[in-house]
Amino acid sequence: MSVLRAIRCSVNPLVLCRNLIARSSSSLTDGEMRITQVLKEKFPHASSLKVVDISGGCGAMYEIHIESDEFTGKRTVQQHQLVNQALKDEIKAMHGLRIFTDVPRK
Repeated sequence: MSVLRAIRCSVNPLVLCRNLIARSSSSLTDGEMRITQVLKEKFPHASSLKVVDISGGCGAMYEIHIESDEFTGKRTVQQHQLVNQALKDEIKAMHGLRIFTDVPRK
């Protein structure tokens, strides 16, 4: 992690709270949009996709929830490997990533 990112991510709780409140009424961050676009391209038939910057807006950590038929018959670790492979370039700039995958219920 760069020094600048470390400084941005080490905000005090009041600043973090203010950012989260302000963000709740705004659109996706640039990072969320970029990751969402990559995942939409890799999993075009995903029935559900949600990307959230959980680092307070600095882009150091994301949480991804994705539901796709492409995960059918695959173990959880294999599903996560598919997501990691799709995001291999984006992951290089991240501190952490939480992945939640599922197969659509029929």
